Amino acid sequence: MPSEYAKTLGARLRAIRTQQGLSLHGVEEKSRGRWKAVVVGSYERGDRSVTVQKLAELAEFYGVPVSELLPGDAAPTPIASAPKLVIDLERMNQLPKEKIGPLARYVATIQAQRGDYNGRVLSVRHEDLRSLAVIYDKSPTDLTEELISWGVLDADARSNSIESSF
Repeated sequence: MPSEYAKTLGARLRAIRTQQGLSLHGVEEKSRGRWKAVVVGSYERGDRSVTVQKLAELAEFYGVPVSELLPGDAAPTPIASAPKLVIDLERMNQLPKEKIGPLARYVATIQAQRGDYNGRVLSVRHEDLRSLAVIYDKSPTDLTEELISWGVLDADARSNSIESSF
């Protein structure tokens, strides 16, 4: 019978997975078989113990800090309190469409929602970076590095990366 801790950990794993719009089989497909649906499901039910190493790897796969998955009284630092990231739209528009396609579509959606069409820069939240990382199939840190290398994010974004904000 699963402990309360295992159930709570499993509930957090399930919440992260569903927030990302993934089914158990979707996790298996996206991870190219690295994470089997039956194993992730057993972690989520609390039927199977997860090692610290596996939990860290699963957190990286989901693009969240391990602390978001661990049960406990300490409330995680809200993403909104982290400094915003600024995307250089002029630089983004100079890059090949095949490279920036997902980023350009995401930016266009944010601009439409905000009615913000200044065309030079766009501030995004770390939550947006996390979503973009899922789209690009990268960790938030790796995506930050790539966006910096493209010149779309300033190098200061490295110190404000999503993992360091927790």
